[in-house]
Amino acid sequence: MQPEPLPSGPPSPVLLGVDLGGTKIEAAILSEDGRLLNSRRIANPGNYEQLLLDVRDLCDPLATGDVPLGMGIPGSISPTTGLVRNCNSTFINGKDLAGDLAEATGRRVRLANDANCFALSEALDGAGAGFRSVFGVIIGTGVGGGIVIDGALVDGATGVAGEWGHIPLPWAAPFEHLDERCWCGQYDCMELWASGPAFERDYGGAGIKGLEIVARAKAGEPAAVAALDRYVSRLGRGLALICNLLDPAAIVLGGGMSNIEALYAALPAAMQPFLFNHQPAVRVLRHRHGDSSGVRGAAWLWRP
Repeated sequence: MQPEPLPSGPPSPVLLGVDLGGTKIEAAILSEDGRLLNSRRIANPGNYEQLLLDVRDLCDPLATGDVPLGMGIPGSISPTTGLVRNCNSTFINGKDLAGDLAEATGRRVRLANDANCFALSEALDGAGAGFRSVFGVIIGTGVGGGIVIDGALVDGATGVAGEWGHIPLPWAAPFEHLDERCWCGQYDCMELWASGPAFERDYGGAGIKGLEIVARAKAGEPAAVAALDRYVSRLGRGLALICNLLDPAAIVLGGGMSNIEALYAALPAAMQPFLFNHQPAVRVLRHRHGDSSGVRGAAWLWRP
């Protein structure tokens, strides 16, 4: 079965986006030039039928029914079935979310992976604006990525382009192997090394969160300094592999771990030994739009 073509129609003077997170749903309306006009947020209901109604009720006060809807989800759409897959909000897996939302809301609907939405937002009018090729990185509870070239998302043949969270940690040392499997079924995925929970696990302090570990490192605690150094090394190796494959002009970091200021000074040196081009042109940048990038990128799916 071939994927259905994207819904089409005349452009809208405003852009409507929805970001589906693990605990919340956010809707926002943007002007054509990307100004945030209004937004609303509610809890993720954890129930499919209620989700459809909640999205409708979030969007209706923001825009009339003829304004199309773009939505970011923490998963992807199968190009063969058109159904949601690999979503950590598991109640939408196997569902025709685009079709069901169109019916529930009376709107044309486009869906994209949430990391792709982040990358699109930051490439169009965020930290990556002005760069021809951008790799958008999510390093938070999980690890994801999206590719934007000349202002357009690169989805890949099956819709999983940019999923660097599920490549193995490159150039691993003998001690850098885990007994536990990633949720995807494989071992030693980048998500098990570069996510926030991975950083906390590596430090080894029960219940101590990432920002506290960073604060301890700044204060000179040896164990925290060593954990942060290991994290920078692993993240740098992962990004170096992306550079060798895609050669992006800019890498934009998002997610909770992207707020660690030390990363931006330390990553270029951590990446450099593993780059095929030993004089890299890539810039590693902090996001401009923060938590709003997901919903902004979803709205940009319908940009003129």
